[in-house]
Amino acid sequence: MKLKVISGICFLLFVLIVSCQSDESIEFKRYYSAGAIVYQGHCQNCHGTNGEGLSALIPPLTDTTYIRENLKSLACNIKYGLKGKINIAGKSFNDAMPAEIDLTPIEIAQAITYITNSFGNKQGTITADQVNEDLSKCSN
Repeated sequence: MKLKVISGICFLLFVLIVSCQSDESIEFKRYYSAGAIVYQGHCQNCHGTNGEGLSALIPPLTDTTYIRENLKSLACNIKYGLKGKINIAGKSFNDAMPAEIDLTPIEIAQAITYITNSFGNKQGTITADQVNEDLSKCSN
């Protein structure tokens, strides 16, 4: 009998804890977890499991300053690729990043949410609306 009462109380506490999450927290978790899958399928091969990049060839995603300062251009970089020299964490990179034109705005938002909240970054949820706005300003 005591076991049933304790189990019931534990269940109620679990329900209360889960139901106390905000809509923003739930949305973030959905974007982040889906973004991990997009990252694994489209980004991880070059940028690495932990966003470490590849020596002098492929830049890391661990430079929180670069990510934060270039947040508005990330959608364009993913969708249309990136060419030209960039400097990240004191190193120059000049290899082209391929375009991911098949990714939808929601997939790009999910990938950016994952990238900008992993590898030492903490930027919150990037929504599909934000990606659409950023994509409308691309110079590609």
